[in-house]
Amino acid sequence: MPTFTRSAIAVTASLLLCSAGLSAAGQAEVTSHETSASSRYFEAEDIFALEYASDVQISPDGSKIVYVRASNDIMTDSTATSLWLLDVKTGQQLPLFADEFNYSQPRWAANSNQLAFISDRSGSRQIHLHWLAENKTAQLSTLRSSPTNLIWSADGKQLAFTMNVAAREAQMKQLVKKVKKPNGAKWSESAIVLDRARYQADGQGFLKPEFRHIFILPATGGTARQLTQGDVNYGSDLSFTPDSKALVFSANLDPEWEFQPRDSNLYKLDLATEQLTALTTMPGTESAPVFSPDGKQLAFLWQNNALVPYSNSKLKILTLKNNNISDVAADFDRSIQSPNWLSNSSFVVQYDDRGQRKLATLTTKGKLTELTASLGGVSQPQPYLSGSYSVAANGVIAYTHGTSQRPSDVAVVQKGKSTVLTALNEDLLGHKKLAQVHEISYKSSFDGEEIQGWYMTPPDFDPTKKYPLLLEIHGGPHLAYGAQWSAEMQRYAKEGYVVFYDNHRGSSSYGERFALLLQNKYSSPEDYADHDSGVNAMLKLGFIDENNLFIGGGSAGGIATAYAIGLTNRYKAAAVVKPIINWLSKVLTGDSYLYQTFHQFPGVPWENVEHYWQRSPLSLVGNVQTPTILITGENDRRTPISESEQFYQALKIRRIDTTLVRIPGSPHGISNRPSRMIEKVEYMLAWFEKYRTPSN
Repeated sequence: MPTFTRSAIAVTASLLLCSAGLSAAGQAEVTSHETSASSRYFEAEDIFALEYASDVQISPDGSKIVYVRASNDIMTDSTATSLWLLDVKTGQQLPLFADEFNYSQPRWAANSNQLAFISDRSGSRQIHLHWLAENKTAQLSTLRSSPTNLIWSADGKQLAFTMNVAAREAQMKQLVKKVKKPNGAKWSESAIVLDRARYQADGQGFLKPEFRHIFILPATGGTARQLTQGDVNYGSDLSFTPDSKALVFSANLDPEWEFQPRDSNLYKLDLATEQLTALTTMPGTESAPVFSPDGKQLAFLWQNNALVPYSNSKLKILTLKNNNISDVAADFDRSIQSPNWLSNSSFVVQYDDRGQRKLATLTTKGKLTELTASLGGVSQPQPYLSGSYSVAANGVIAYTHGTSQRPSDVAVVQKGKSTVLTALNEDLLGHKKLAQVHEISYKSSFDGEEIQGWYMTPPDFDPTKKYPLLLEIHGGPHLAYGAQWSAEMQRYAKEGYVVFYDNHRGSSSYGERFALLLQNKYSSPEDYADHDSGVNAMLKLGFIDENNLFIGGGSAGGIATAYAIGLTNRYKAAAVVKPIINWLSKVLTGDSYLYQTFHQFPGVPWENVEHYWQRSPLSLVGNVQTPTILITGENDRRTPISESEQFYQALKIRRIDTTLVRIPGSPHGISNRPSRMIEKVEYMLAWFEKYRTPSN
C-alpha cells in the first residue's frame, strides 16, 4: 500500500491540475477545485484516493477471505495492489502484504493454511507461497516470463499455471541474409517482421512470437516443468482432476485456430505421461471446466460459434463414466458465468439480468434461486456490470459488493443472508454529497421496444430547476450498464449535469433476442432511436433544459455518438471518445478483425462495401453541425487513432468546430491510469462548458 495519506493525495492532485491547466478548444481551462479534504463533493482529485476490492477468495473451510485491494498511487500514476485478510466470523481485517510491491491472484490450498500468490517483490513477477499459521513466506519460482492462471492441485502438492513461451521467428526473418555489425557500430533497430494472422493486440502492440503454455511447479519449490508445446495457446482456465494426476483446460488446437475466434474444446492432460485426450469436440467454445465434489461429473460453459455478434453461455455437464453431455437450464435466456459446484446436484453461478449482476444457486434440474443482485463495483470509470465471487466447501460465498454510491467492497452470503465486511471508501466518500441514481424505462420510437435506463441527479438537486443533460452511451456494444459506481459520471453530475445512460438494443443482460436486435445494424438509426427516445423521456420529467443537451460515449459509445450527430442537430456539443468512423478502414487496421469481420458484419469489406459504409459515421459527416471533441489513445489498436483523425479532418474541412485530444502511450482503455481518467473527464467538461448556456 502507498504510504501517503488521502489528504496528501488531495492537495498534490489539486496542485497538479492547477499547474497543468487542462485546456480544450483553445482557451477553455479547468478551474482549480477545493481539496478533497475540505470539499463536500466528488472532485477530480478524489479519483486518486479511490480504493476497491477484487479477486475475492474465500478459504476452503470458509473461515477467512483474502482479497486484492487496489489503491491509486499519485506519485507513479498507477494502481497499486496489496493483499488483505478478513476473518469471516468477526469481520476483522488485517494487511497480509501491503508494501511497495504489487500482488495478484491469491489462491488457497485445500488445507486453508497455505496461500499462493504472484508478486513482483523479487524484481519480477514470480509465484510465492505464504504459510498463515507460521507467518512465513517463500518465493517458489524463478521464471523468465510472468505467470498467470495460478491454481492448486487437490492434494496440495503442486501448482499449475500458464506462461508465454518464445516461438519461432517469422519465416522471412529466418531467410534474410544477415550482415555482421562491426564492434561499436550504432545501427538502426532491426525490422519487425510479421507473418501471423493474429499479429497485434490492444495494450500489447505487435505481438511477440510466443504462445501461452501450461506448467506445473512443486509446492515445495523447485523447477517449473513445461507440459505443452507448439504454436498454439493453451489453457486460460485450468482445473486439476480430483486425484491431482491430470489437468483439464480449454484450447483450440486446430491448425486454423487464428481464424476460429469462437471455437475451443476441453482437453485432459495426464501429468505423468503428458498424454492429451479430447473430452469435448462440440462446435463452439467449451470453457471453465470444474469437477463435481465426487469427481464423477465435469461442468463447463458452452457458447455456439454461429456467425452472430452475441450468444448466451450455456451450462453443460459431462458425465465421465459414459461421456454423456447434458444441459442445465437450457431454456434460461441469460448468459451463465463462473459456475462452481455447491453439491453433487447444485451450483453457484453468476449472470447478468436487466442491468444487474446476480449470484444464484442452480440445481442440475434447472431450478434457479437468486442469492444477491449486488455484485459489482470493480469497474471504476463507468457503471459497467462487474464483480466476481468464490465459494467455500461449507457453502459460504465471498463476493465483490458494489452500489451506485460506492466502489466494490468485500461481502459474504451465508445462510441466505448477505453481510458487507469492508468499507474501503467510507473515509473518502462518507461525508460527501454524491449524485443519486434513478431508474427509468421507456419505449423506443423505432419499434416500441422497452428500453431500461438510469439517470444521475447532481448533488443538491432541485426538481424545480432546469439542468443540462448529458447522454452517455456505453461501449461493447454487447455490454451493459447498471446502477453501479462510476467515478466519471459522478464528476459530470457534480458539475451540474443530469447524466442519462441506457441499455439500448444490443446490450447484454436482456437475453439473446434483445442483443441480436443490433445484428448487422451497428451503428444505425434503430439504436439511435433508443437513445433519442430516452432523451425525450427525460425531458418529460420537467427538470431538463431542452436547450442544453449534450452527448458522449466511448468505443461503441463513441461510434454511436458520431453516428448520432450525423442524424440530428439537437445536441449543443459532443464528445466522441475512441470511436470507429469508417468501418471499411477499421476492420483492416484494428486488432479484432478476425472476429469482427464475420460476426458483426455479413462478410469481408471488399464484398460488402455498401453495408460497411452505411454503418460508418463518416457516411453522415456531411450532415454534422455539432461541435465535437475527439479523445483517443495514440496506442489504441482496438479503435485506431487513424479513425479519429479521419473524423477530425472531415469536420475541419467542413468548418465544424472540433478538437482532437491524443493521449500519448495510451491503449484503448484511456482511463487505465488515474491521471488519464481525470484528463478525459476534464476535457469533456471543458468542451461542454464552452457551449453550455445558462439554464432558467
